[in-house]
Amino acid sequence: MSLSKVSEKQITRAIVSEFAREFEDYIENDVTVIGAGPSGLIAAREFAKNGQKTLLVECNNYLGGGFWIGGYLMNKVTVREPAQEILDEIGAPYKKVDDGLYVADGPHACSKLIASACDAGVKVLNMTKFDDVVIKDERVCGVVINWTPVSALPRAITCVDPVALESKLVVDATGHDAVVVHSLQKRGLVEIKGFGPMWVEESEDAVIEHTTEVYPGLIVTGMAAATTFGLPRMGPTFGGMLLSGKRAAQITMEVVKT
Repeated sequence: MSLSKVSEKQITRAIVSEFAREFEDYIENDVTVIGAGPSGLIAAREFAKNGQKTLLVECNNYLGGGFWIGGYLMNKVTVREPAQEILDEIGAPYKKVDDGLYVADGPHACSKLIASACDAGVKVLNMTKFDDVVIKDERVCGVVINWTPVSALPRAITCVDPVALESKLVVDATGHDAVVVHSLQKRGLVEIKGFGPMWVEESEDAVIEHTTEVYPGLIVTGMAAATTFGLPRMGPTFGGMLLSGKRAAQITMEVVKT
């Protein structure tokens, strides 16, 4: 069996034209999620499932964050009950290892989560770094972005201006770094407490509870919530991340509908 005959120019044209078409379409969105770890993926998936035009921005060339590799470079991920219900939703296999504790294969669960977000209609910009927020009338209404490699260039030879995207709602799902919230802290608009030492039982419930709107137009989810509100870290267990992402979508659905 032979493959179809195409030239190099056809391949290049297909990549450039389709990327440009999609990028232009997503310059204005209902929701822009910054960070494609488990909480960001779930939040974006839930928004898209509810008919919201959703863009997911990730600074790395891969999606999933720590969900790929679990803890200590051992690619098993744990979730606490009832978060295994989300694994059921995305079709990721798992097994019960203790009362209320389940373990899944990281690459399998993560690939299922990524696929479910894409299947729901989420569009992805990877290798794209958050640079700043757009604020109008005391409300976050977009983000400023640039290619991730630009930040690695020596400042003396770098002059690559970023571009901006408009959005009804922005979600900070950037993990411990909480980069979107930090951009507001630099301007004195919010206060960040920094995450505390590990305490799994306390942290996961607290992260879900503190998934909220921290400034008009900006939602914080996952470990970005822990950093913002001074909550304990949770280590390589991901139920709180998944449920926090769900809550981010649930509590803000009415915001993007107005």
